[in-house]
Amino acid sequence: MKHLKTTLLASALLLPLAAPAVLADTPEGVLVVAQNIDDIVAIDPAQAYEFTSGELVTNLYDRLVQYDAEDTTVLAAGLASEWVTDPDAKTITFTLRDGATFASGNPVTAEDVVYSFSRVVKLNLTPAFILTQLGWTADNIGEMVTGEGNTVTVKYAGDFSPAFVLNVLAARPASIVDSKLVQENEVDGDMGNAWLNANAAGSGPFTLQRYSAGQMVRMQANPTYFNGAPKIDSVIIRHVAESATQQLLLEQGDVDLARNMTPDQVASLDSGEIKVETFPQAAVHFLSFNQKTESLTPPAVWEAARYLVDYKGMTDTIIKGQMEVHQAFWPKGFPGSYDETPFSYDPEKAKSILSEAGIETPITVSLDVINAAPFTDMAQSLQASFADAGINFEILPGTGSQVITKYRERSHEAMLLYWGPDFMDPHSNAKAFAYNSDNSDGNYAATTTWRNAWAVPEEMNIKTMAALSESDADARLDMYRELQKEVQAQSPIVIMFQAAYQVAMNEAVSGYVNGATSDFVFYRLVEKE
Repeated sequence: MKHLKTTLLASALLLPLAAPAVLADTPEGVLVVAQNIDDIVAIDPAQAYEFTSGELVTNLYDRLVQYDAEDTTVLAAGLASEWVTDPDAKTITFTLRDGATFASGNPVTAEDVVYSFSRVVKLNLTPAFILTQLGWTADNIGEMVTGEGNTVTVKYAGDFSPAFVLNVLAARPASIVDSKLVQENEVDGDMGNAWLNANAAGSGPFTLQRYSAGQMVRMQANPTYFNGAPKIDSVIIRHVAESATQQLLLEQGDVDLARNMTPDQVASLDSGEIKVETFPQAAVHFLSFNQKTESLTPPAVWEAARYLVDYKGMTDTIIKGQMEVHQAFWPKGFPGSYDETPFSYDPEKAKSILSEAGIETPITVSLDVINAAPFTDMAQSLQASFADAGINFEILPGTGSQVITKYRERSHEAMLLYWGPDFMDPHSNAKAFAYNSDNSDGNYAATTTWRNAWAVPEEMNIKTMAALSESDADARLDMYRELQKEVQAQSPIVIMFQAAYQVAMNEAVSGYVNGATSDFVFYRLVEKE
């Protein structure tokens, strides 16, 4: 029967999606996922920068250090079994673990690590900036990263905490590739880029059995994986663009997971055989006030605003399942997050704050918002709740590009937007929400502080840079928590929510891990009863 089901599944994958209802059940030992995967441009770790490609890289490759399915909040040993930082905090020496091999059977060596890092820097494709911020260039990479025997030495130029450097090395472009295999498939000096965009050369928990762009991905369990073989034999990801089709496939038993269903569809599912799991995501959603607008400069306005957001009302209705209340700039689920939510909807308190500060109302403010759900719905909720205290929003909807352009120009008054980190280190967001050393119009910075013309107090600037260079990992996280408390309490940026992601799956599935970013989607622990 298992063989028959597998044959039927293989046949179904070749049929048009217009007629998906072919199977009665998915095969034993195979996890079948319905997902929109048409965002993939590249699967080479040196180039991959899309959401779905990040998921594939995580399951096919390892890094020296990495966040893992067992606990996505803990930076753990990957291909390195241990590491030591020099007293000057300018060098980290890694010892490679014994016995780790690539899918090809080739052993993982120091030469592979050196080649992998050098390759990213020299190709200089989209995600290369994550590594080059360590001061690495095509000219100096041979000196900055060296290997001998089972040891890799990494140097970096900058006043960085070792924890920051480790988080950089846990990012997607720091994945280690099989240098021998890649070099065998190099064409015209491309360092194997074309080949790696159709194949894989990793040591991860899965191997790439088949990849058809815009159609499907099949990954096979790696039985020799150093952290233990996956509990599922293989994972098939079917490209299913329509969320309604994903729901149909899941309800018919043709797939085990549906990754892109709308909240309304999730609410309509039959709870008897299908369950829904919700995972916090990295993006934080906020309301901010441009300090070029005189009526929005008093701190009392900022404080009152925190009590004029109907947090519970929105999460119970218009953004139910899509967001959860979170009031700090570093997302929940990441090391260093501050998860206290001290503010709730209290218009009487807000009016009292404004009155005691001598703020005259009404205040009329334009509010820019992306003209799409749920953002326009959120803006209307804010319009209603802020009016209770005499702050009247005039909603200005626009396309995403129009709204973001206006934000970059600092020509808005109030702005409803969201922000996410480029890699898993709290400095990625601290620099955006708690640092602005030059508030001049000509000094463009891709931060929320500069874009809102908020001249961050110098003491906070100093604290932000001190946290970046703090060598004690625990003390450093505490410093970021304190920064979040300060921004949460007094800034013209009202952080309200953190995005959430709902995944519908068959009741028989367990162990699926969907961390706060696409780099933290893991299939290694999945089981089917």
